[in-house]
Amino acid sequence: MSVLRGQFSSKLGFILASAGSAVGIGNLVGFPVMASKNGGGAFLLIYLLFIAFVCFPVMLAEISMGRASQKSPVGAFHNLSDGNPYWRKLGGLGLITPFFIGVFYIVITVWILIYLVQSAIGNLDVLANPDTFGATVSSPIMFVYLAPLFFVLFTILAHGVNDGIERAAKILMPTLLVMMLLLIMFVLTLDNASAGLVFYLVPDFSKIDSGVINSALNHGFFSLSLGMGILITYGSYLNKKEKLVSSTRMVAIADTGVAFLAGLLVIPAVFAIDPGVNADELSDSSISLMFSYLPQVFLSLQEFVGYFGASLVSTMFFLLVFLAALTSLVSITEIPIAYFIDEKEKSRREAIVYIAVSMGVFILITTVSFGMSDFFTGFLNYGGLSKSFFDLIYDVFYETILPLMGFIVCMFVCYRWKKHRMNDEISLQDDDFHGSILEKYIGVSLGTFIPVILLAVFANNVSRIYFAHNLFGF
Repeated sequence: MSVLRGQFSSKLGFILASAGSAVGIGNLVGFPVMASKNGGGAFLLIYLLFIAFVCFPVMLAEISMGRASQKSPVGAFHNLSDGNPYWRKLGGLGLITPFFIGVFYIVITVWILIYLVQSAIGNLDVLANPDTFGATVSSPIMFVYLAPLFFVLFTILAHGVNDGIERAAKILMPTLLVMMLLLIMFVLTLDNASAGLVFYLVPDFSKIDSGVINSALNHGFFSLSLGMGILITYGSYLNKKEKLVSSTRMVAIADTGVAFLAGLLVIPAVFAIDPGVNADELSDSSISLMFSYLPQVFLSLQEFVGYFGASLVSTMFFLLVFLAALTSLVSITEIPIAYFIDEKEKSRREAIVYIAVSMGVFILITTVSFGMSDFFTGFLNYGGLSKSFFDLIYDVFYETILPLMGFIVCMFVCYRWKKHRMNDEISLQDDDFHGSILEKYIGVSLGTFIPVILLAVFANNVSRIYFAHNLFGF
């Protein structure tokens, strides 16, 4: 079975693949939007604190569960609970959640691919038209771009952990970093970019309120792929000889570093192109910023570098976002594939066929829920709003289940698997961990205030999304 499952060949492969799972649309676009809407430097400071003191312990818990069990989420909860069927069922959330997150993520990635191609062929002026996005997502052209994306995604996954996921991560992640740095260097040469730097890097403590704190925690937790089962699965592919603490720390640093660089790219660019911009003018939707506002920003660059240069910058940006989305998609889709390999004893090829077909059905439904089908466009009503099938998947599996799954992980490692067993797994090849301040902090935090915070986020999201009531006034 270990040969069938595969394993990362190196610590670097694990770090790049795990960071790739976390580095996606949320980092490259969602983080700059969050920072812009929540005080810039004030948000950045709170975000970094949450990454270090709340998110890192949960990351370590998930990765240690995977490596100890050598299983994906369902098997991990089952094996580490000594076969308890209750915990196995809860582990099932770590299967269906990435499956449906993968569904809406593929749809968004198709949008990115369309904008990438259109930028590359010189249609930036069309993309900058505010009506273009709505017309695009409701057009059958979506299916034309979906086919090659499906092919690339499942070709990578078909090559397995070492030759597929790890090899792709070793190419895509450095490429993504180089492209980001080149774009940042260009943006920082623009007039008024320094104003964006000040807004982003210098905290205004008067802006720190409950809303900033809530947004920072939400984004920190989601951006690291916590609660999706990804880190449990990738932990199961990690060699027992590797040190968990240092590996997990590098994943957190890589992910946070990309988010930081994204802010360094987008926020100064917005200030440079639109010197009179107010943070409140930026949409609180990552999708709106990426597909409606940023093409207008890129088109404005033609005053400095001409239309061809503006199109080139736009193409590089959407290629950057596409690569980030692809790395996340590979990781998200691997979770249900690993389930069929682990629990159903299917070959990787058979598992891929099952997942490709089943995801394909839901992707088609989700794609037509933007106007091509009235039934799926106005699928449900809750929270006082009409919701599409896409909205339902996003609200349930991204906004609601992720913090709940994080809470379940905390409860499981502390009160079922037991903290001393987790500590034994973490301390393999790392004798310094036993008795350290980090061991004591993780043990205390995972069993006390971290699950309380996650449960509060879950309860507030349920109340806010489905009943239009914000429990904490954020």
